[in-house]
Amino acid sequence: ATRFEGVELMNYAPLIHASDAQDVAVTGRGTIDGRGAAWWSWSGGKRYGWRDGLPSQRAARDRLFAMAEAGVPVARRRFGAGGYIRPNLMQFQRCRNVLIEGVSLRDSPCWNVHPVLSRDITMRSVTVTGLGPNNDGCDPESVDGMVIERCTFDTGDDCIAIKSGRNADGRRLAVPSRDILIRGCTMKAGHGGVVIGSEVSGGVAHVYAEECTMSSPDLWYALRFKTNAVRGGRIAHIRARDITVGQVGRAALTCDFNYEEGANGRFVPELDDVVVERLSVADTGRVLDCQGLPQAPVGRLTLRDCRFDKVRAPSIVERITQLRLERVRVNGRPATRL
Repeated sequence: ATRFEGVELMNYAPLIHASDAQDVAVTGRGTIDGRGAAWWSWSGGKRYGWRDGLPSQRAARDRLFAMAEAGVPVARRRFGAGGYIRPNLMQFQRCRNVLIEGVSLRDSPCWNVHPVLSRDITMRSVTVTGLGPNNDGCDPESVDGMVIERCTFDTGDDCIAIKSGRNADGRRLAVPSRDILIRGCTMKAGHGGVVIGSEVSGGVAHVYAEECTMSSPDLWYALRFKTNAVRGGRIAHIRARDITVGQVGRAALTCDFNYEEGANGRFVPELDDVVVERLSVADTGRVLDCQGLPQAPVGRLTLRDCRFDKVRAPSIVERITQLRLERVRVNGRPATRL
């Protein structure tokens, strides 16, 4: 069994994987090449080589998600040949004491580093590159205790995205991600630099990001939270400090409960107790894009000692319980509201 986008299934094994193991390491100075171009067209995206008549994962992906919602046992969610659901490059399931250090990862078929239901993981001095579909750099999912430090990400999707299972499958397992430290990393292209979501049905708590550098015209957001009323889940106790951003395309920070299905679900997403200190952004589309739901506003968000320059559009702030600005400057002027 493996996972695809937060759902368990029987499918192609990740290119490098371990399950129920202890003291696992992938180290060295070499490059692990996932030959992503051989897989990427399966995403169904024309920009990745798909065209009418070629195989695509779309039908199998829809079928997998429907099976999970219906509670079909994992052993009966059989895909692989003919399904075209791409595997991840590196996955550790139910492992303890994992080290990934020094290596370069390139062109993964899908996500790059994917720890699942594991604990005590270190990812250090790893370079991740690949601008393909769903080429997330590192996606800790239902992980207890992880350090990601001095890594470089240049990706086709989120650089780091913390998760805990999708919808019914995430609620069935009900294992949060917690106690994750991201330190001294560099983010280039990507949908988000440090991201939580969207598959967070099991919850996320106690995430710390510090001393990171981000910049690219192809980086959408620096800090990104995304969920909705189908995912549900509680995200809480998030701290980010000393983050230096050059250029970011859409917004420095987004809290998006309207992601994908948005309000069209019966589960209440939560985001609360987020504190961002000393975030410096040289060039951004917006400072903040914050969109809660009528039945689920975003909770408490504090920006302290932050600076945003070359801001091109006003912030979007819809449905938030408490937004505090302490010594925040926008385009050189003190900001008391966004």
